[in-house]
Amino acid sequence: MKENLYTIVSGGTIVSPQGFKAGGLHCGLKKTDRHDLGVIVCDVPAVAAAVYTTNQIQAAPLKVTRESLQNGTLRAVVVNSGNANACTGKQGEVDAYAMRSHTARQFDVAEEDVAVASTGVIGELLKMDCVRSGITELPSQISGEAGGAEAFSQAILTTDLVKKEACVTVKVDGRDITIGGAAKGSGMIHPNMATMLGFVTTDAVIEQQALQQLLRSTTHLTFNMITVDGDTSTNDMLIAMASGFGGNDELTPDHPDWNAFAAGFEYVCRMLAIAIARDGEGAAHLIEVTVQGAECDDDAQAIAKTIIGSSLVKSAVFGADANWGRIIAAVGRAGRPVKPDTIDITIGPIQVLKQSSPVPFDEAAALAYLQGDTVHIDVNLHIGSGCATAWGCDLTYDYVRINAAYRT
Repeated sequence: MKENLYTIVSGGTIVSPQGFKAGGLHCGLKKTDRHDLGVIVCDVPAVAAAVYTTNQIQAAPLKVTRESLQNGTLRAVVVNSGNANACTGKQGEVDAYAMRSHTARQFDVAEEDVAVASTGVIGELLKMDCVRSGITELPSQISGEAGGAEAFSQAILTTDLVKKEACVTVKVDGRDITIGGAAKGSGMIHPNMATMLGFVTTDAVIEQQALQQLLRSTTHLTFNMITVDGDTSTNDMLIAMASGFGGNDELTPDHPDWNAFAAGFEYVCRMLAIAIARDGEGAAHLIEVTVQGAECDDDAQAIAKTIIGSSLVKSAVFGADANWGRIIAAVGRAGRPVKPDTIDITIGPIQVLKQSSPVPFDEAAALAYLQGDTVHIDVNLHIGSGCATAWGCDLTYDYVRINAAYRT
């Protein structure tokens, strides 16, 4: 079991790994007094990797961060919420570079060792007077304790109702290596690379290319397997930083403890991804869809994400309606091989379809199950060994209410 390879750290955060500090504050980008500017800082140049949105319309901070990561290291990541700095033309780029340079000066690090991330409303210029003033104050707000992580986690939220954090320790060369993570995301969630904004820190010594490969492969199984509304953001970014303070021999896929480290890394990313799906705008239920028996894992992934992204399936879960017809219809339109006569569907403990034929079931029991917090849907295609799990949420009246007035 993968769970035996790592230990979950209750209350762990992005500053639990050695060498990291974080903080956040309100600088005036949000209309409320909620935090809207945060930073993660490493005591040394951290080995760093990132993945970005595949949306062809990309926000200015992504260009800046890509440029910074060309040397494979970072000392700081500065993040604002309340404004995406996307579709803001040349001025948006100027502002993103200004965020980078001002952060570098305040923390006495090289500009190319600073990443920039933004989230919020698209198409509005940043209030740079607020941003500069806030960045100037950030050095006095950072901490390697839980309070610093809390302030950062709050600073990156937009319509999120809760912060998202996860942390584990892993034995590498007999040493305790820590992996922590924080993320934000609630709406415009259908990533094809990573979560909306996600940050993973570790004190492991790890080779940069190995970290990049691990980040990409883990994203494929976690953040790329969630959806709230089918929309891929212009600002999606996931950054990983490794301080090296753990003192282990350098991690690569050939290291004897690589599998344990990769399992812990995947757990942190999976918990962050599930937390985003659970906190989907207006959501009342987390939905988990597992597809088995596909020709290959890629087919299972595509089918699971089609089911989880179906507005009709999401609406049925909201209404506590065991309408399995919507599930099998999603299976059939996913564009992957299926045998129409061999499909089983189970909703929680209740089988509703066997070999593509209806199974009589207790409607009252199904109603009671669907009124719970989490709904599990299992589909077995019986044609191969491919399997995958995807996560999403139901579609509620509140989703429309929140997004109808997002800018106002």
